[in-house]
Amino acid sequence: MKSKIQFILSMIIFGTIGLVVRYIDLSSSERALLSSLIGCLFLTLIFIIMKKKISWNLVKSNALILFLSGIALGGNWVFLYQSYDYTTIANATLGYYFAPVFVMLLSPFILKEQLSFKKIICIIIAIMGLVLIVGEGVSASNTNDILGLSYGLIAAAFYAALLLLNKFIKGMGKLELTIIQLGITSLLLMPYVFSTSGFGIFEVSSSSIPFIVILGVVNTGIGFWLFFSGMERLKGQSIAMLSYVDPFVAILISAIILQEQMTAIQMLGGALLLASTFVSEIKITQIYKTRINNTN
Repeated sequence: MKSKIQFILSMIIFGTIGLVVRYIDLSSSERALLSSLIGCLFLTLIFIIMKKKISWNLVKSNALILFLSGIALGGNWVFLYQSYDYTTIANATLGYYFAPVFVMLLSPFILKEQLSFKKIICIIIAIMGLVLIVGEGVSASNTNDILGLSYGLIAAAFYAALLLLNKFIKGMGKLELTIIQLGITSLLLMPYVFSTSGFGIFEVSSSSIPFIVILGVVNTGIGFWLFFSGMERLKGQSIAMLSYVDPFVAILISAIILQEQMTAIQMLGGALLLASTFVSEIKITQIYKTRINNTN
């Protein structure tokens, strides 16, 4: 029961990311840099308290994949945060949850896994759901919604790449892997942020500072800590089912707290998308087992 509570809490925390990001007066790349840097420092502190050590030999042997996965993680967050800026949290979240479909489509080519009839049906249903969400946005001539959903899909593509890359990382523990990837992401984003935004990141409004701390410490650090602690003793199917607490919380926040509107057709599309990925995950939980980047 303790493991389930920890995992559910981590999903609730992840589901609030969109709300927290809305109150940070920075670009998506600056938010991604701060969340990865603060999260890395927080998890490193936890790692030290737990008296664990990073195996630098394993880091060296996995260096190329770790570097590529750092790029994927950074792209994932930059485009996800950008998505929140242009559309509702519900739309951004639904676009982001297209990631399992990308994984299923790429798995036969990258992981040499067979694409079963069931997975093909799930992919078709997910695409139908996405078409309903996008089509409704087009009919309403809402350019921002379409752009925001597109950013969400790009974030999903980066997330799918991250999951697939992590399948090739061998021997590293999940917490250790996350610390390294967050650190690499921070290092990769620093030159980009400082070359595009200069040092404006240090001129952030005082009202944004508490939310930056929440994003880095709570949503990234504590969220992943609870996630690892809970996932360790849960079965794969339990992880797959409980993972849907995340989009459920995000959609509730979108509708109740922010009062963002979603049409009946978009709700149907969202239901089809989430249902298809849920059904597919019952059998492929090893692939889409983690929230961010820790499938081994």
